[in-house]
Amino acid sequence: MNNSFFLQELEVDLKATKKNVEKILEKYRMYLGTIPNDIQPKMTPSYSILPPVKTNEFYSSTESIAIERIEYEQERDTFMQVIYEAVNNLKQDERFIIIKRYMEADMGYDPDIYAELGVGKTKYYAMKRQAMSRLAFMLKIEMYKKENSKRAI
Repeated sequence: MNNSFFLQELEVDLKATKKNVEKILEKYRMYLGTIPNDIQPKMTPSYSILPPVKTNEFYSSTESIAIERIEYEQERDTFMQVIYEAVNNLKQDERFIIIKRYMEADMGYDPDIYAELGVGKTKYYAMKRQAMSRLAFMLKIEMYKKENSKRAI
């Protein structure tokens, strides 16, 4: 048996990587909004002929909703902090593009953003592509093309 290792040559799939980043940034925008109505307490009383059981379980819908809300807020805050740190590690122009295009309350439009940056369309899209790639690597959500070629080391 040969002791050499085979590594698959990996090439980043830019299109799939961009989609991943856009999904994450869409989730970020969703978290900027309000908490969904389905996490609100229910006002309908429920009655039972069974006597109450003394356990550590919560039977109150208000208590259950409060716990769900706290867990949701913790998840949201952790997620948003990770995104915030990654975006802040981008170069200044890349950060500007990502924030203006994806992270503000009203999504920006590419022509407005490259005009505001004072760069041409081609340069803008190259900068945006670089920003998306760097952000994907920072968030560890990059995608790779599958290839059959292998090389021995």
